[in-house]
Amino acid sequence: MKKMLKNKIKNIGSLGILAAIFLVSCTDLEIKETDSIFSESGDGFNGVADVAGSLTNLNNNIRGNLEGQDNLFALTEVSTDETFVPTRGTDWGDNGIWRVLHQHTWSPSHNYVLSVWNQWNQNVFNASEIIDEKSGPTAAQAAEARFLRAFSMFWIMDLYGQVPFREPGEGPEIEPKVFKRAEAYAFILNDLNEAISALPATGPDADMTNFAHKSAARFLKARVLLNSGVYTGSGTPSAEALAEVITLVDDIQGDGFGLQAGFFDLFTPDQDNETIWWVGASSGNRMWNGLHYNMGHPDNGGGGWNGFSTLAEFYDLFEGPENSNYAGDGQEERRGWVPDANTANEDNLGFGYGMLIGQQYDKDGQPIKDRNGNPLAFTRELPGLVGNNEVTGIRTLKYTPANGAFVSHQIIFRYADAHLMKAEAMYRQGGDALGMVNELRTLRGAQNLGSLSDEIFLDERGRELYHEFVRRTDMVRLGQFTRNWEFKDESAVGDVNKNLFPIPSNALLSNTKLEQNPGYN
Repeated sequence: MKKMLKNKIKNIGSLGILAAIFLVSCTDLEIKETDSIFSESGDGFNGVADVAGSLTNLNNNIRGNLEGQDNLFALTEVSTDETFVPTRGTDWGDNGIWRVLHQHTWSPSHNYVLSVWNQWNQNVFNASEIIDEKSGPTAAQAAEARFLRAFSMFWIMDLYGQVPFREPGEGPEIEPKVFKRAEAYAFILNDLNEAISALPATGPDADMTNFAHKSAARFLKARVLLNSGVYTGSGTPSAEALAEVITLVDDIQGDGFGLQAGFFDLFTPDQDNETIWWVGASSGNRMWNGLHYNMGHPDNGGGGWNGFSTLAEFYDLFEGPENSNYAGDGQEERRGWVPDANTANEDNLGFGYGMLIGQQYDKDGQPIKDRNGNPLAFTRELPGLVGNNEVTGIRTLKYTPANGAFVSHQIIFRYADAHLMKAEAMYRQGGDALGMVNELRTLRGAQNLGSLSDEIFLDERGRELYHEFVRRTDMVRLGQFTRNWEFKDESAVGDVNKNLFPIPSNALLSNTKLEQNPGYN
């Protein structure tokens, strides 16, 4: 049983500020006097006024960027086979902003494409100001800023393939230089190497793992190296990169992190051995965006927002019956379970875990109805991107309201991910990785596999890591992001240009050194 920690989480902000963050294009990053110390001569930058405060602000900004259901979550999850936002009558139409992500018909003017570009480029610039010697950071402060800069630059490199980079002393009249993907890859690795050398070491400790530390930086480096074939253009990671992935994961394990039984117990504020890095972002968006309006909670009487679903083909990756997911149906642990009339109670409040399909019940075991008085029974089948009703689509609930309606705790790096990265690196080296994969599957109540392949690795990572910001990256690395899935536009199937998002139109106008990615006008 995991140890309950008291007073562990600080609520740093509210969901309402998300829509107002970072409205300016970061290829033309405007330096504000409120952020830095300015002089009337020289380059105008004399360092940040308060390094500790600036680091707090940077951490808070990143927390906010990870909290929403839009922007980064949308680009990394809704663009895959894992997460689907169907239009229900007039609900969730939003001028098609969700549909085009699923269809792979987005354009350079897509709002989330622009917002993600702005937000994460701004983080890179803010971190660079902290790192600059004029700011006078301590070695520990500089290491934390380097980790956060590497994490922020990773997303720009991964999603767009080009990274504009402005030095703190450069004014807005200077166009930032632009790192090509391989250059950004090398820059990120250098930041992580320096961060690892100076960050504090910690093991599983919920009071420490929501800040930068050695194992968090090692994890990010392992992810970057495992995807190095994509980032360098070589197609596959080098033998040296694969060997280092294995070493990094071994070092993470050496700090005390490891696999832990009780899959859904991990997604709570309690201490566990798997969580390597978490942030104080509300988990509300991961819950209420898929739950129905009539699925209320003592702290959220208005219920859910009835939008997000998953496809039946993703649900079918898990062991268990096709049309039922109640307790005792013989499903693997990670697919979760739905409380029925006999298992709904005051503890779970009627909320299930994992994949919600079929009739839903309240805490008293009474069947819930939709707003028209029909049984609230979620279906596998959807008629399409539009024309859906209130119950079409399987819902996904990795964080459950039974643990709190808006708990400020989201896992960003988890040891099971590192475990599977090591297994994949071993597999690519020709080693015996099957035992490692089956070790995890046994812990999760799934049957052993008899063999491994790229497709099997993708499926296993999907079962373990859904809703953890990694599905798109995995699909690109394993050559599956451009394959067909239900409701994807036929014109996008097989289009390798979709492995990158377009450079936003506004960014191209503000920096002539940027070039639009192939396949976009």
